Amino acid sequence: MVKNYTYLIINVLTIFFPVVLSFDKRVAFAKTWRFIWPGMAITGLVFLFWDVMFTIHGVWSFSPDHIIGLKFFGLPLEEILFFLTVPFACLFIYACLNYYVKWQLPRMMARNLSIALIILSLVLSAIYYDRLYTVVTFALLPLVLFFTLKKGWLSRFYMAYFVSLIPFYIVNGLLTSIPVVLYNNDQNMGIRITTIPVEDHFYSMALLMMNIAFFEHFKKRRKLAA
Repeated sequence: MVKNYTYLIINVLTIFFPVVLSFDKRVAFAKTWRFIWPGMAITGLVFLFWDVMFTIHGVWSFSPDHIIGLKFFGLPLEEILFFLTVPFACLFIYACLNYYVKWQLPRMMARNLSIALIILSLVLSAIYYDRLYTVVTFALLPLVLFFTLKKGWLSRFYMAYFVSLIPFYIVNGLLTSIPVVLYNNDQNMGIRITTIPVEDHFYSMALLMMNIAFFEHFKKRRKLAA
């Protein structure tokens, strides 16, 4: 019976500490929640659309032994929650780094890194044009990178992304090693770091970058309106 709650438990543990620590008076992350929800909703819809398509076309599937069985549009409830819990936790990391760490990547270095990732993504999407997960991931990422090239928060984003790889390897490592999520290697490059497909790293980057972009946008708009 416990097995059926595996994915749900992973979601709860992912968000538990960020929610509890959101009320810390120094970072005061809870005070910025109103800037998070609109961007999470928009980004979530984009990624859930692809999630539904990926599930239909067999890019990945979900072990019935590790989900409660409640589905919407073919997606387990836990998978939908994943696009709320993970971005929330990563935005919490972003906010904490902004408060506690004053150093950041030089702006030109961050911009050059984005340009390099755009070129790499375009090359990989061309090479693996017949692998659905690969081509969508490396077509979406350069679009997000292009529209954020000149953003002042770009250097801070890369710091948050690299730090977020720690919980990323824990959460995705559990999901892919148990396994809760089963990947079809015919639809990806077939290269894994431990048990995690390489594409997951860049899919996660696009997800986090979109959420931070909207977070910063709504926060800036509120300041201008004040």
